Amino acid sequence: MIPRKAGLWVLLALAPLWAACQPKTGTGLTMKSGVLTVGMEIGYPPMEYIDESGNVAGFDVQMARALAAKLGLGVEFVDTAWDGIFAGVDTGKYDCIMSAVTVTEPRLAAHNFTKPYIANTQSIVLLKSSSFRPAGPEYLEGLGVAYQEETTSDILMTGLADKGLKFTPYEYAKVMNCFDELQLGRVDAIICDSLVAVDYIALEDSPFEIVWQGSEGEVFGICLKKGNDDLTAALDKALDELFEDGTMLQISRDVFKMDMVSAAR
Repeated sequence: MIPRKAGLWVLLALAPLWAACQPKTGTGLTMKSGVLTVGMEIGYPPMEYIDESGNVAGFDVQMARALAAKLGLGVEFVDTAWDGIFAGVDTGKYDCIMSAVTVTEPRLAAHNFTKPYIANTQSIVLLKSSSFRPAGPEYLEGLGVAYQEETTSDILMTGLADKGLKFTPYEYAKVMNCFDELQLGRVDAIICDSLVAVDYIALEDSPFEIVWQGSEGEVFGICLKKGNDDLTAALDKALDELFEDGTMLQISRDVFKMDMVSAAR
């Protein structure tokens, strides 16, 4: 038997080693004690938006709350313009970004990402009254094309322009502006995420129609500051649990009325 005093010293000596072996939870992971701060552009329905009651809603919002609960944390949303959203996580304005961030090679080089949580493709949206049915974005020659700036849609159309496609670009800060302009007849077509397009065409008496969807899929992930490995690992574990217990599928069916998450795994 170890004397009580000696036993205490043994425990104290082993404490740092024991603590290092334990997964970090709660305040040790986040900038604010007990709170996961999430950067998002709250103007990108159905992923994140303000609902009729004035509350923050959407797929990423529901997921963020579920993830925070798994980590034993509260959650705080920081509304951020898309053109500054990555700089915000780099400078510590929030712990992570959950805002329909497509995982790309350049972004992987600059930031940490969790495992993917939802699948997506690019889409062309026209008015139902249009007789034009392009077979892809390369057929938008001579048209006015709207898309949100500094997004995957922007990258796609900029790449086609560099290859010689002639069209008039209409870049907007928010995707909802693209749909407003198309409905008003100020642009001819929209390039956007399928996840967004599905939400707009599902509206009652929607004037919009998806006429093309890309075959090459992309995935969204949670973006963190490069080197923030502890929080990345904790979010990955929590995401796995949400997939395993059916929470992610339930959120997808609640928001999209269909399974948009399983293909990401």
